[in-house]
Amino acid sequence: MNLRRLQYFVKIVDIGSLTQAADILHVAQPALSQQLATLEGEVRQQLLLRTKRGVVPTEAGKVLYRHAQLILRQWDQANADMKAAGQGLSGAVSVGLAPGTAAARLALPLLRTARARHPGILLYLNETYGSTLSELVMNGRMDIAVLYGGQTTVHGLTFLPLFKEQLYLVGPDSMVASPSDLPLRTIADLDLYLPRPYNVVRKMVNEAFAGLGMTPRVVAEIESAGTLSAVIASGLGATILPESMAREVASSSNAWLSRIVEPTIEAPLALCQSDHLPLSEPASAIKEILLELVASLS
Repeated sequence: MNLRRLQYFVKIVDIGSLTQAADILHVAQPALSQQLATLEGEVRQQLLLRTKRGVVPTEAGKVLYRHAQLILRQWDQANADMKAAGQGLSGAVSVGLAPGTAAARLALPLLRTARARHPGILLYLNETYGSTLSELVMNGRMDIAVLYGGQTTVHGLTFLPLFKEQLYLVGPDSMVASPSDLPLRTIADLDLYLPRPYNVVRKMVNEAFAGLGMTPRVVAEIESAGTLSAVIASGLGATILPESMAREVASSSNAWLSRIVEPTIEAPLALCQSDHLPLSEPASAIKEILLELVASLS
């Protein structure tokens, strides 16, 4: 098997058409079809199915497509590392930072430090939900991510604990402000706006209530920090958030916040990376900077 055939195969799957792929690759279609046939002969599997709308990968084709993306990415990185040998680090590094977490506070310091130390590194920052970030890391489409989680084992990923954030209740001015510390059982009757059940913070809230033999009174599920701030500002109800996001929402919506106790709930922030794909030299350098910045926050 050679890399060119893998490149052809990935392009065909991406486009879904042999004819269009041949045009983009500047290869005659009969020659491209022959390369595909050779590849299928080497793996002894049918990789594509021809339909009226083009081609789609078989189950075996889907597996090879995932692996081919990783192989080609590692080959590109190997070339970049060889070219950079003896010179400054260069190449692209992707970092996920879960929004509404303390990770967001790392973005600007990371950009500044990376730019000062390694100007040849092209840094890509992605702020989206933790479950999406972990999937990107697992699939080799993102190098590292800082997100909530890491308390349970996930096949394909490793988690390095960084620090923990306590959860706070955030309420609108229209509600009577609670004391600085608030027992969890006292908020069971409040109208709460929380993220979906797959969210790490929501899971922790549900588990804490369950430990008291109670369930939270969730009236709507919201993932957007902007919408959540608007809901709180309008006085519709309250929410439960990690401290960093709780302070952000409170300051933008003239709300108050109280630390939840009895029990205290702590959301663990962790650095997530693949357990089987080694980091490139540039990615390792960015990881080192991240850990330095986290140490300066604690």
